[in-house]
Amino acid sequence: MNNLRNFGIIAHIDHGKSTLADRLLELTGTVEKRKMKEQVLDQMDLERERGITIKMTPVRMDYTLNATLYTLNLIDTPGHIDFTYEVSRALKAVEGVLLLIDATQGVQAQTLSVLSMAREMNLVIIPVLNKIDLAHARVGAVLEEVSKLLDCDESSILRVSGKTGEGVGELLKAVVERIPSPREPEIKTGARGLIFDFQYSTHRGIIVYTRIFEGEIKKGDKINFVASGRECTALEVGIFKPQEVPKESLLAGEIGYIVTGIKEPGIARVGDTIAKGIPLPPPLAGYAIPMPVVWASLYPENQDDIRELRLALERLQLSDSSISFEEESSGTLGRGFRVGFLGMLHLEIITERLRREFNQAVIITSPTISYEILANDDTKRNVYSAAHFPDDNTYKKVLEPWVSVSIITPPEYAGPVSQLLYEHEALLGNTENFSHDRVTLNAEMPLRELMRNFFDRLKSVSSGYASLSYKDAGLRDADITRLDVLVADERIPAFSRVVSRRQIEKEAEAAVEKLEKVLPRQLFDVKIQAKAYGRIIASRRISAMRKDVTGYLYGGDITRKMKLLEKQKKGKKKMKAQGRVNIPHDVFLKMTRSDS
Repeated sequence: MNNLRNFGIIAHIDHGKSTLADRLLELTGTVEKRKMKEQVLDQMDLERERGITIKMTPVRMDYTLNATLYTLNLIDTPGHIDFTYEVSRALKAVEGVLLLIDATQGVQAQTLSVLSMAREMNLVIIPVLNKIDLAHARVGAVLEEVSKLLDCDESSILRVSGKTGEGVGELLKAVVERIPSPREPEIKTGARGLIFDFQYSTHRGIIVYTRIFEGEIKKGDKINFVASGRECTALEVGIFKPQEVPKESLLAGEIGYIVTGIKEPGIARVGDTIAKGIPLPPPLAGYAIPMPVVWASLYPENQDDIRELRLALERLQLSDSSISFEEESSGTLGRGFRVGFLGMLHLEIITERLRREFNQAVIITSPTISYEILANDDTKRNVYSAAHFPDDNTYKKVLEPWVSVSIITPPEYAGPVSQLLYEHEALLGNTENFSHDRVTLNAEMPLRELMRNFFDRLKSVSSGYASLSYKDAGLRDADITRLDVLVADERIPAFSRVVSRRQIEKEAEAAVEKLEKVLPRQLFDVKIQAKAYGRIIASRRISAMRKDVTGYLYGGDITRKMKLLEKQKKGKKKMKAQGRVNIPHDVFLKMTRSDS
């Protein structure tokens, strides 16, 4: 254990974690040069295309320093705020972290959020300045920021380039010298380890990624998932190089994988303890069930595919326990599923994986959050679908989730950012000078407003320089109502949304105007209306497609043309009374997406 080092890389999104990991693998010879590729630890095509880390990938490297061989276990973590809980469990599995900061962007809001987690866990923090090779790198200014943030000397901050490999040798040396080896086991009998991630294999079932804290887990051992109470046999154990390499056992302090053979969702969960022994050792602290933040309904394009969609969601749940779903039905869209996500990026990722991995084209309703309703008869219930939000005068009050927001931005953008916060119903708190060219704005705002295109607008008003992090701030009273969209006098539940009363006219106009643009013309006139408070707030009309029924006529009495036009008019009127508007799949997608 003295020659073992477990560490992770934490940073704001797009600060170069995966690229730096590539250089570490290259320098230690873990991956041969001929097999190297960009983002080698990002296994999913989606990760490569977007340039982000979605699933955490561990890897084991061998490194020799002063004629001593050291084993380095690295966990590359996601940088997006949606996956904060997964990052916290990865930090629990290591003794130290590399705090990676982009020399062109400096300290960002998410950097501070993850840094506070690392400090709470008493991890050793090695500050690293990345992208120093770029011409527009602000090395001096960012060094000053980091030294103030960590209260350390600038000389202790490492300077590297994940692209060229400059400084990576010194970084490996610092990992060995500064990060401690794993602590001695707390228990003397049995074995236990932390599940910080897992994946699913069709043939081998769930494969858990674990850090062993005490004892030894061997192939063939009976092991227990403490939270779910399920027992299974370790069919195979091994390490990551970064491909899976089987071993006879995993010892205390090591990071590796265990093949369980389980093919049921809900058994393996991130943060759970995997244990062995009689009696079973107590679970490791910190386990929590990730709670959905955003809800959206998914419907198959063809109702005959409802079973395939259910199977696809169950398969996804086997590799991502944070997904929760239940079946629901809509008069317009038929049967579907109400699905809970960790955030908007998580929603995008899951729907894209449904399309790519399972060939499922789905209709997505507008994302919503959960509201607590106190009805007139004093009963409480939670509503997480805008379509099921109660009518006005049927409830006493509504509680909605709020978040504490921290925004770091250059001083010249502080005014526009403050105005944006006001437009999104935020309560602005204190403003701090983070450095000579950065300020921190603290505020509290409804989660509903954060989802309403806030992040994109923040990037727009700050020319891309502002960064955002947020955390839960509890439930508060809400002044909101339901806005319905009617097409040809028929309410479309997928277009319903919960909006602030002060924004109701603006949202109603925007909804009908957007639908007017994206809805194809029909064979009869179509009314598009936005309704709230029991009355129509905004309205548009799409004129009918018309065939030129008089085009073949020539000369003659005008009454011939008038008869044909009158006949066409009666047909359109009959069609309008009996016809239904067929809304294509892409219209639902366009209405869900923001215009930006």
